[in-house]
Amino acid sequence: MRLWSLHPRYLDTRGLVALWREALLAQAVLRGETRGYLRHPQLIRFRGTGAAVDFIASYLWAVHAEACRRGFRFDAGKISRGNPVRRMEVTTGQLDYEWKHLQKKLRCRDSAWLQRWKSVARPRPHPLFRMVAGDAADWEIVRPATEERSRRAEQEQAPIE
Repeated sequence: MRLWSLHPRYLDTRGLVALWREALLAQAVLRGETRGYLRHPQLIRFRGTGAAVDFIASYLWAVHAEACRRGFRFDAGKISRGNPVRRMEVTTGQLDYEWKHLQKKLRCRDSAWLQRWKSVARPRPHPLFRMVAGDAADWEIVRPATEERSRRAEQEQAPIE
């Protein structure tokens, strides 16, 4: 599950559809309608608000708006009725981490879409969030670059069975 902190405009079609589905799943988890994903780290920030269902509904409305802008027909009836919420904070480190993560995915999946955003150094946050200085979130699994390179080298050298 990836509930992006960056604006949904940066997601390719596949990413936007996946975000919609995953955010609906998150909503079901936060409403107590499923047994799975109860402890998923992506939900920590929503639970920490004290009004998790209201916040995930607001999150979903922004994803829905982007989908409508692109001509998709996501069913707004699936979004919980929520009270208005204040914006949540997201750190610059978190946005930077997610931006690099998305760029890596797009290099493989949709290089033309990635090219569209080549001049973006730091993406805008999802409309639910306001940017503040700081590192990536504690719930992210951030590997140091040297560890990531070592892991890839090991995979490349592993014998093929």
